[in-house]
Amino acid sequence: MIKFLVLIIASIQILFAQSIVPVRIHYDGGGDWYGNKTTWRNILNKVRQEFQLDVGEREVAYRITDPEFLKYPIAYIAGHGNIHFSDQEVKALRRYLVSGGFLFADDDYGMDASFRREMKKVFPELNFVELPFSHPIYHVYYQFDRGLPKVHEHAGGPPKGFGLIYEGRLVCFYSWNTDISDGCEDPEIHGDPPDIRAQALKMAVNIFIYALLN
Repeated sequence: MIKFLVLIIASIQILFAQSIVPVRIHYDGGGDWYGNKTTWRNILNKVRQEFQLDVGEREVAYRITDPEFLKYPIAYIAGHGNIHFSDQEVKALRRYLVSGGFLFADDDYGMDASFRREMKKVFPELNFVELPFSHPIYHVYYQFDRGLPKVHEHAGGPPKGFGLIYEGRLVCFYSWNTDISDGCEDPEIHGDPPDIRAQALKMAVNIFIYALLN
């Protein structure tokens, strides 16, 4: 099964004329879009080790309305505070997602209300739904039989993975009450135990691979 998955991913690589990297959304509102500076360097390094994929060293960053934004198959957004999309960004993000793009949103603790508000503008007809533990995003490579790993306490209680599903396709995966991004940072930044950091990196790899296959 793993060899078959690697072959599929290798065929996907042919579709891209450049190394595969995610695009970090540079948004307004004051929600520190620029945080988690080592997160994607570590995720992409693990993807490279596991799949020998041509991935870049780290993510790029653009505004949703920048022409370059559309070149990247996976978008990423995180932060602790307010997120705001302009009317143009709302339209551009919807166009990106319904045309095959994928958004991974990770709540650093504090962006939940504003992120849900802005995504409702993007997809007024959709609501976030909690994904069952059987969903492929938890099993595409590594197995997470109980869903998201818990990295940081934040609000207490279990973490949850939410999704926006457009015409049968998961277009946005939103990890809440865990902070996968912090768990993927260099170990000295947050001091997370090695086992917690390993689980965060594995979950991030699942999200990345699922997004490429979705």
